[in-house]
Amino acid sequence: MPRQVRIQYPGAIYHIMSRGNRRQEIYLDDVDRQDFLKTLAEACQKTGWQVHAYCLMSNHYHLVAETPNANLVAGMAWLQSAYTIRLNHRHKLIGHVLSGRYKAQLVEGSGTGYLRTACDYVHLNPVRAGLLTPEQPLQSYPWTSYPLYLLVPERRPPWVRTDRLLGEWGIPTDSPAGREQFAVRMEARRTAELTGDFQEMPRGWCLGSEEFRQELLLQMTTMQGSKFAGPEWKETGQKKAEGIVAEELQRRGWSNAVLGQLHKADPQKLAIARRLRAETTVTFRWIADHLRMGAAGYLSNCLRTTKQ
Repeated sequence: MPRQVRIQYPGAIYHIMSRGNRRQEIYLDDVDRQDFLKTLAEACQKTGWQVHAYCLMSNHYHLVAETPNANLVAGMAWLQSAYTIRLNHRHKLIGHVLSGRYKAQLVEGSGTGYLRTACDYVHLNPVRAGLLTPEQPLQSYPWTSYPLYLLVPERRPPWVRTDRLLGEWGIPTDSPAGREQFAVRMEARRTAELTGDFQEMPRGWCLGSEEFRQELLLQMTTMQGSKFAGPEWKETGQKKAEGIVAEELQRRGWSNAVLGQLHKADPQKLAIARRLRAETTVTFRWIADHLRMGAAGYLSNCLRTTKQ
């Protein structure tokens, strides 16, 4: 059966979870975990994602991400393939790292507490897994976004967004007092986890009110037909890439025909290609075709061997 397409729209928030192939570990050491976060940062730069929470476990990861540009599929395809390539290269491995299709549960972000439910679930994963002793504070597990919430804003990665979660906790300002209040409340939630006095994370394809669910169902109804019978949603990053190419041509005073007159490895074409690789999720094949740079492998080799 064909896979059902993902629901994508500007500002959508997802609780994403992906497991290792055959439930095997997806991080072999802390360097791999650092590489994953670096790759996630690059994905956010390319897509404009805003991350509300993340947690790296041994054989899976959780992510609560907002997509202002309706590009979940594009970003996830790049994130998971890039991390797989990097892990395999570093450890001289081959094959799949992540298994099957990632879970992407839509989360209502209207300030009614559903975003808080998703983020708390993600931040408390190490507690449920028994990775912290009772004496260790929650922020001592370094591979979640929770410790970042307790830092001053200047020390956080720009792609980590904290205001919406703090707002749902009733903390209006990202101040020392507000961060301390958040830490106290999260430790109370942690105690509830340990005593069993907590609500399970709701399962299903969406997390929100009945009104939110009905709105999504209406969107799905309008999408019935060929979109459900074919491949997944077409890559929305191409529109951004086309805009970058048009901007770069205008800046140089070039027409599109000039690209075909220049050498495949012209330095200015390589500069545009580097920008496309840094800011979008389009493939080497797409870039090579649109900039008249020959084969995808040739372009990849040029970018790897020439200086910026």
